[in-house]
Amino acid sequence: MSPGPLLELAAVTKGYAAAGGTAPLPVLRGVDLRLASGEAVAIVGPSGSGKSTLLNIIGTLDRPDSGRVALNGTDLTTLGEPDLARVRSREIGLVFQLHHLLPQCTVLENVLVPTLADGPDRRAEAPADRARRLLQRVGLSDRLSHRPGQLSGGERQRVAVVRALINEPKLLLADEPTGALDRAAADNLAELLTEIHGEEGVALLVITHAPHLAERMGRVLELRDGVLVAGDDTK
Repeated sequence: MSPGPLLELAAVTKGYAAAGGTAPLPVLRGVDLRLASGEAVAIVGPSGSGKSTLLNIIGTLDRPDSGRVALNGTDLTTLGEPDLARVRSREIGLVFQLHHLLPQCTVLENVLVPTLADGPDRRAEAPADRARRLLQRVGLSDRLSHRPGQLSGGERQRVAVVRALINEPKLLLADEPTGALDRAAADNLAELLTEIHGEEGVALLVITHAPHLAERMGRVLELRDGVLVAGDDTK
């Protein structure tokens, strides 16, 4: 028997209250998605189509109005906030368009922040050793003691990627990770994400407007009228 999907969404809906007390505005109208362990998928679609809303639901930062969101067979919609926080810390890595690094902390300290709330050490590799190894892998071994204000935009985003990977997640979510970068830095980050995805064996789900990033993924899906459909560039 083949293993089940790492991530499964079934009939996920989400709407937001409209002005004037009228009926909620539907954003997600019944999203279905299956993502296997180690798979790489891009979700594309116009601004306002609900891509970030969908990613926030998958990342447990928001809850759907209805439907099922399962990670490793556990329905996340049934969990309370303490359990969701543990899932967020241990199973999911998040990368956003803005890096959200702490300006007062060094590169190494920023990467290690997610490990502080992770409880007893469950890793084969010590967090500080893993942080240094990954920072070397992304070309930042000489920036460990620098603060975010001393880095370029591309360097800051690479730190954010390493921070998202520090707790060895099974799923890496990236919301427009190249959106704030120039083309050269965006191309470098796109290449890095695909390489890291393979090296770490982590499933990768990317929200993007950038064709050069989407085309690197194994599948491309489009969020259209509140549902996911196969994109024109699906491989």
